[in-house]
Amino acid sequence: MNWSALPVRTRVIGLLVLLTSVALILSGATAYVLQRGSMIRQIDDSLTRSVQEFRILAQEGIDPASGEPFSASDQLVFTAMQRTMPAEHEGMLGFRDGEISWTASTAVELRLERDPEIVQWASSRLHNESVAIETITTAQTTYRAVTVPIQFDNDSAPSLMLLAYDFSAEAQELDTVFVTYGLVGFGVLVLVGVAGWVLVGRLLHPLRTLQSTAAEISGTDLRRRVPVSGQDDVAELAMTFNEMLDRLQEAFSSQRQLLDDVGHELRTPITIVQGHLELQDAADPADVREVQEIAMDELDRMRLLVDDLVTLAKSGRPDFVATEPVDVGSLTRDVLSKASPLGARIWTLDHAADVTVPLDAQRITQAWLQLASNAVKYSQEGAKVSIGSQALSGTLRLWVRDQGIGIRPEDRERIFARFGRGANSTRAEGSGLGLNIVTAIVGAHGGTVDVQSAPGIGSTFYLDLPLDPQNPAEPVGSTLSTTTHSKDGAA
Repeated sequence: MNWSALPVRTRVIGLLVLLTSVALILSGATAYVLQRGSMIRQIDDSLTRSVQEFRILAQEGIDPASGEPFSASDQLVFTAMQRTMPAEHEGMLGFRDGEISWTASTAVELRLERDPEIVQWASSRLHNESVAIETITTAQTTYRAVTVPIQFDNDSAPSLMLLAYDFSAEAQELDTVFVTYGLVGFGVLVLVGVAGWVLVGRLLHPLRTLQSTAAEISGTDLRRRVPVSGQDDVAELAMTFNEMLDRLQEAFSSQRQLLDDVGHELRTPITIVQGHLELQDAADPADVREVQEIAMDELDRMRLLVDDLVTLAKSGRPDFVATEPVDVGSLTRDVLSKASPLGARIWTLDHAADVTVPLDAQRITQAWLQLASNAVKYSQEGAKVSIGSQALSGTLRLWVRDQGIGIRPEDRERIFARFGRGANSTRAEGSGLGLNIVTAIVGAHGGTVDVQSAPGIGSTFYLDLPLDPQNPAEPVGSTLSTTTHSKDGAA
C-alpha cells in the first residue's frame, strides 16, 4: 500500500494511533520491568528477614515457649516455623536427616510437601553450609527459595528449614495486572482513533471545502469562495485562498477588459484602413496618396497603442523599475529641456528640489513627459506650462501645471482608467493609455498620482513619490487650486 496515496485524515489518524501505541507499549514495558524487579526484591527481602530471625533464634539458643535451651536442632526448626507467618504464595518445611519432619500449618496455601522436586532439592542442601536465595523450577511451578541448615553438637542428625515463594503465582498476579493494562490501553487506542477521526475530520473540513471549491472553479467563473470559520491556521489558509481568488478574479477581469478594450480600439483603425482601401480609385494617383496617408496615420496609431500596451504589461513585473540614486534637481531641468520641443508654449521652471532620491530616472522622465504632452494638447499656443519638484515632509512632489481648458468634474475617475478619455478629448489625440501608464510607473515607485483642475483655468498634475522607498508616499495637500478635477488620459 502506498502510504502517501492515503487520505490525509487516514494518515493523521494512523500516525496518532501508532504514536499512542508506541507510548503505551513503552510505558507498559517499563512499568512491567520495574514492577517485576520490585516483586523479586520484596520476595528476597521477606526470605532474608525470615533467615535472619531464624539465625537470631539459633544464636539465643533459648526456646521462648519453655525458657529452656534448645536440646536439638529439630526443636529449633519447629519453633522457628511456629513463629513464622508465611505470606501469600509462601510455604515452608522442616527437615531432619533428609526427611520431612515438620510441615506448615493447614492455613498455609502453598504446600511444598506436595512437590517432590522441591523436597528433593531441599534434602540435597542438608549439608550445605552456605545460605543463598535461589530460583528453582519444577514441573509444578517456579520457586524463589532458601534453605537454612543447622546442627547442634549433640544432634544425631542435621536439620534444615526450607522457605519458598511460588514465584510463578506472584508473577501471574503481576501479569494479570498488565493484561488489564493492555485491555485498557486497547480501549484507549480505540477511543483515540474514534475521537481523532472526528476531531481531525472537523479540522480538515475547511480543507475539503477548499478542495471542492477549487474543483468547481474554472477559468470563466472565479466567484466561489471558501467559507471561513474560526481563527486557527486552517481558517487563515482559507482566508489566504480567498484573497488569492480575489486577486485572480481581478486579474482575469482586468485581462478580459483589456482584451475587450484593445479589440474595440483596434477595430476602428482597421475598419478605417479597410474602408478606404476598398473605396480607393487605383487609377487616381491623388486618391491613392490620400488613402496611403490615412492608412499610415492609422497604422502609426496602432503601433503607439501596441507600445503602450507592452509598457502596461511590463508594469506588473518586479524589474519594471530599476532604481538608483538620482539628483532630482538635475532631473527636473532635464525634463524641462526635453519637454520644450513638444509645443510652442512658455515653458517655465517653478522649483527644482535639491535632493537625491532612489528613482528609475528613465521611467519617471517617461511619466513626466507624458503629463507635459497632455499639457500641450489641452492648452493654446503661447500658454504657460510649468514644471517643478519639491521635497515635502518625507515625500518628493513632481508636477506639471498648465493654463489649458481644464477638466470637468465628472471626468475625474474616467481619465485614469485604461482607454479613458474626457469629454474634451478626441480619439485622434492618443491611445487612451497615457495616464494609466503614468499611474503604473508612479505606483511601481510606491507613489501616488493626483490632479487639481478648474475648467477654463488649467490643471496641475502631481506625482508624489516617497523619499524613502521603504515608506510608500501618501497624497500631499496643495493650495494651488480650490477646485479639484481631473486631466484627460489620452496620450
